[in-house]
Amino acid sequence: MSNADLTSSPNESRAGRASTPYPPAGWIDPAALLGMRSLELRARAVVEGVLSGIHRSPLHGYSVEFTEYRPYAPGDDLRYLDWKLYARSDRYHLKQFEDETNLRCHAVLDASRSMEFGSVGYSKFDYARTLVATLGYFLIHQRDAFGLLRFSKGIDSRLPARFRPGQFRRAIVQLEAPTTGDTTDLVGPLEETARTLHRRGLVIIVSDCLAPLDGVQTVLSRLAARRHEVVVFQVLDPAERELQMDSPALLVDLETGKEMYVDPRTARDQYNAKMRAHCERLHSDCRGLGIDYILQPTNVPLESALVAFLRSRESRVVRR
Repeated sequence: MSNADLTSSPNESRAGRASTPYPPAGWIDPAALLGMRSLELRARAVVEGVLSGIHRSPLHGYSVEFTEYRPYAPGDDLRYLDWKLYARSDRYHLKQFEDETNLRCHAVLDASRSMEFGSVGYSKFDYARTLVATLGYFLIHQRDAFGLLRFSKGIDSRLPARFRPGQFRRAIVQLEAPTTGDTTDLVGPLEETARTLHRRGLVIIVSDCLAPLDGVQTVLSRLAARRHEVVVFQVLDPAERELQMDSPALLVDLETGKEMYVDPRTARDQYNAKMRAHCERLHSDCRGLGIDYILQPTNVPLESALVAFLRSRESRVVRR
């Protein structure tokens, strides 16, 4: 799946949508959104702007697999009160169950130093972690289990997928941590993710994917073979998608510190061709495995990412 019509810049053609204003009314300019200090407020603004009025799943709690407890709230179904626990604690708690229609989602976030790049007033990492917070806020408020893995050269931190009070706050704490690592390795962290996620669920990978793709297709195929639903968000700065330099400059690699002198007059065509080939290969590998690929430039409102995610979910439901 590609959401080129949603992530194109205002100056790019969008087949079949020429008469639609861009961005749609109510969508927030990314610079204004990322100007908010609170990740939670950012996520809430995006979700409520796109999904106001959406209902929670009415099916939660009707399978036979017990998962955890939650405090009783007025109006809850008394059939699920645990009277033995009440006898021990003198407090009312309800058993919660794993519903097959609900998701167990793990967001896998690239927190390597290459994500610190930004030419639009904010970094790819700030945009990417706001995207993860947005998806987490939406999923948790739909009563889905949400977890988070941060990686650079390896897995830096892990929050198991849960649906329980405070889970979103725990995710925010991890998202607010700075980038780490001196290299980006896509294969190792994804291999560990495939090896450790034993229960089928949804895996959302958020990365610039600016690392060698050799081996990536294999590890993505392992995730797909374990029957995980996988969505890849490739987050790129506009200056990375196309070389926009007007004059020669000395560039510094954010991860290695290596310096390189670049003359755009001689490098532009070669760079742009290699970047297109890299993204097209990733897209092709994902498509061949039945994985949804979404190119998400950082100058595009984050609402487009949530809309693309919902379309991805809807298309999978239709295919079942």
